[in-house]
Formats: sequence, structure tokens, C-alpha cells
Amino acid sequence: MLTVLHQPRAAYHLLRLSVAGMILLHGISKVLNGIGGIEARVVASGLPAPVAYLVYVGEVVAPLLVIANFWVQGAALVMAVNMVFAIALAHAGDVFALRRGAWAIELQALFLFGSAAIALLARPGSRG
Repeated sequence: MLTVLHQPRAAYHLLRLSVAGMILLHGISKVLNGIGGIEARVVASGLPAPVAYLVYVGEVVAPLLVIANFWVQGAALVMAVNMVFAIALAHAGDVFALRRGAWAIELQALFLFGSAAIALLARPGSRG
């Protein structure tokens, strides 16, 4: 085995930057295009409409904190909770579905479990 490839801190930072970066791109899309569809799903589920605006926290603020390596554990947990809500509100019917030979919610699951892994790997305290 190549011991030079055993770089757990580098792997952690790669995970942190890639997952947060991809979630941030989804957040930027919502900033540019609005969250009308999300708001409709939130209201249809019985939650108050302003809850929809929390998507900006989960997909913009939290990823920026993770990328900045500040308050990583908390921000990664916020990203994970955001993905739980996204799956529940928009993809619940796909949890047990396969599409084109793959799990229908594999991207959402990657964001959820990647965010959870970041929270578990982050060093306690304000910086990752």
C-alpha cells in the first residue's frame, strides 16, 4: 500500500470543499431564480410559507461557512438537515426508486451523507 496516499486531513478538506461547493451552486441557482416551487411544497406539506426561506441558510450560508472552514460542524449539520427536508418535500416518492440503473435520489443522498461525514470529521471548535 502506498502510505503517501494516506492523507486523511487532505481527504477531509477535499470532501468539505467539494460537497459544500456543489450544494452552494444549488443555492446560487435559488438566489438567481427564486424559491417559488419550494415555497409551494412547504405550504402543501402544512408548514408556514416562510419556512421555505430556510433553504437559503442550508444552501448558501452553511456551505459558505464550510468552505471558509468556520463553524464547520454546525454548518455541515445544517446542510444535512436541509437535505433531509429536500428529500422529504421533493423526493419522498423516489427514496425506493431506481432511475436509469441508479438510485433516484443518489445526488441528494450524496449531499446528505457527505454533509454528515463532514460534521463527523470536523475538529471540535470553530474551525474544521
